[in-house]
Amino acid sequence: MATYIDLNPVRAGLVEAPKEYRWCGYAAAVAGKKHARSGLRTAMTTWAHGEIGEGASMEKYRELLFGTGEQRNPGANGQRVKRGISKKRVEEVMAKKGKLTRWEMLRCRVRYFCDGAVMGTKDFVNGIFEHEGHRFGPKRQTGARPMRHVEAHGLTTLRDLRLKPVG
Repeated sequence: MATYIDLNPVRAGLVEAPKEYRWCGYAAAVAGKKHARSGLRTAMTTWAHGEIGEGASMEKYRELLFGTGEQRNPGANGQRVKRGISKKRVEEVMAKKGKLTRWEMLRCRVRYFCDGAVMGTKDFVNGIFEHEGHRFGPKRQTGARPMRHVEAHGLTTLRDLRLKPVG
């Protein structure tokens, strides 16, 4: 049922991939929303008939979603094309075993670009902080803050987003 719902905007021709539709549960999970990730983990645990870790459940769901969502061509009896995800895109996702690239992950976490003020490696962010530290309170000693609730691969931000860090 989750894949059916998450594929509706793709099949309606609104977006090319489910994560591009900001109101879809999968998009919320990719963006790091805790309740959406928990829901997909529960769905995948039920589907797999056993406990699955959070990262693995997202990857397995992505594989299931893209496999289910592949565009179907008309059959021999002239049926309509069932809109979906291109065969090429499905093959790319399957080849990566459902893992998102760093770029895909970052695109889904736009708030860090807007509210994080500066984003980069720890050294880069701390360098900016040294130059602009007067904009912060006197107790603040360092600039780099980890990106919460995401696999940031060493990226940090100047601001610590405590409330609704993604989405």
